[in-house]
Amino acid sequence: MKQFIDIVSIDQLKEINQSLKSIVEYRKSGLSLNHIVGCPLDCSYCVRHLFGNFEQRVPKALCSDEMAVRSLINHIYFQKDITPIQLFNRATDPMLPKVKKHTHNVLHLLDNLGLKNNVILITRWKVTEDDCKRFNELKNIKLTIFITYSGIEDEKIEPVNSKIASDSLIMLFKNSVNYKVILYWRPIIPGLNDTDEDLLKIKNLTMHAHAVVFSGLFYRDEISDYYKRNNLPELYQKTMRRKILPEYSEKKILNFFRSHNSDSTPFFRKTSCGISFVHKKADYNGHFGINEICDICPKMQVLRCQQKWRKPDNDTILNMCKDLGATSPPIITDKAIIVQGLDEQKRYFLQHTFEYQVHDIDKPHFYKRHGRAETGWITSDEK
Repeated sequence: MKQFIDIVSIDQLKEINQSLKSIVEYRKSGLSLNHIVGCPLDCSYCVRHLFGNFEQRVPKALCSDEMAVRSLINHIYFQKDITPIQLFNRATDPMLPKVKKHTHNVLHLLDNLGLKNNVILITRWKVTEDDCKRFNELKNIKLTIFITYSGIEDEKIEPVNSKIASDSLIMLFKNSVNYKVILYWRPIIPGLNDTDEDLLKIKNLTMHAHAVVFSGLFYRDEISDYYKRNNLPELYQKTMRRKILPEYSEKKILNFFRSHNSDSTPFFRKTSCGISFVHKKADYNGHFGINEICDICPKMQVLRCQQKWRKPDNDTILNMCKDLGATSPPIITDKAIIVQGLDEQKRYFLQHTFEYQVHDIDKPHFYKRHGRAETGWITSDEK
């Protein structure tokens, strides 16, 4: 198979941030495959700041597509037909002109293996009718395409015109056969893109999506430092480990769409909830245990999750946590498995294996905050 993007040389590889050299990484929505790094879109709040490659605007391949797929399916935590897969969601956009050749190639390589895993693409760039045709050729994997749309008009914050995303959304939805498309409304930043006018634009776009997922902003030190260096108005006064979406902003959004009778396209707080809904499956992240997350879900989806949701066997969890290196016995509640000493990759492996929430005891989740940062929420002691 011809390699479309040059593979980096040994000397170039030395200049790549260490955190990007591992091309497979477990994240909450699945094993993330990222063997191409570099993006010219320059969204100021991009997570690429965290990996030290924001200035790398020309996409480069760290290895061939075939080698990348082998690394993925041979990963210690990969489970056939179970583990969700994310593609090019950390250091580039999968639909950039050169990158999308690899996107289609990797998708077809995975599909030809007969895998039935969920596969997730997240893009804000141009999708063509030919792209849709190639997506529809996939027969086995369950492909979900998230179109990132913010509606932010300040070019210093987001140089990419949101119309590109809305056009791609419409194109994907119109041609959808063997894939699903989700409107990924993010990052929502109070006062910047949550006015009534913004909400009306979202309402008009919902008819071109199978579901909507809304989300806040990752605002880490590296992003804040970039804003300070470039004299940009800081988006929040403090940085946080989790995404920021204040309670008042969520209430405003939900009240608006309830009052406008926008019930035909459901809204979800979590990506896995949206993915599971569009494919008519129970949530593979087991959010049903945190039932306040589910209060906006369609009744049929809640029923699917309820029927599949099972509290894991205590001895099985105890043995698996011990084997994975937990530093104390796990606590299994009706909401989640609480562990200590397991990093994110191991926690997400457990979470997808049992379709049950797994939380770090040192990073507690608070009632009704839905796993978000504390900014804009009344602190609660209920964990």
